[in-house]
Amino acid sequence: MNYELKSVATKALAIPLAISLMAGNVACAQQKKLNKTQKGAIVGASGGAVIGGMIGKSTGKTAMGAILGATVGGAAGAVIGRRMDKRAEEIQRQMPNAQVDRVGEGIKVSLGSDILFDVDSYALKSSTKQQLVEFAQTLNKEEDTDILVEGHADATGSADHNLKLSQQRANAVASFLETQGVKTSRVDEKGYGESQPVADNATASGRQKNRRVDIAIFANKKMQREAKNGKLGE
Repeated sequence: MNYELKSVATKALAIPLAISLMAGNVACAQQKKLNKTQKGAIVGASGGAVIGGMIGKSTGKTAMGAILGATVGGAAGAVIGRRMDKRAEEIQRQMPNAQVDRVGEGIKVSLGSDILFDVDSYALKSSTKQQLVEFAQTLNKEEDTDILVEGHADATGSADHNLKLSQQRANAVASFLETQGVKTSRVDEKGYGESQPVADNATASGRQKNRRVDIAIFANKKMQREAKNGKLGE
């Protein structure tokens, strides 16, 4: 299974100043001993919501930034995290070719564009639609989550073309999910063109990795509030 934890504590460690001010050496020493849900809790106990907000702002309105910016932390964050654990496992079963990462208190799903689309097209492949139908069913089990759909391209072709195509692909995925009952108010979409590569565009394998759609799933304000008030079930 590709199901992998990338906790907000791990991400926060990439910003030494924030950690040294808010988490301290004790949190770092204990991190390896904690399970994936507890990792979110210890960051919360050290000011996780503040750290999450800082990281979210620094990374902009991206999948990672959206998830980390929605961090609650503490016991409330642990409850949200356990909910997300279950949903991430479901999503990985539904879309075995996707990379599904548990990030902080949310989920990041990355799909290669070749899984979703033909070359230079934003029409969803029929073979992929059934997976997205099941994905939408899981999203509808957590109606108090928000969803950010991002389109990304490699550096082949003009920057303007890549930007337009990436936006069209993000819109296509978002629109299909909405046809499956995912509320439009929950979904935002954004195309980044070639501006956010995750691999070297000089190689074929790198370009393939850069052609992707990333989807972030994270708690909305209602879920965060219910978790803080002890009203969110698991």
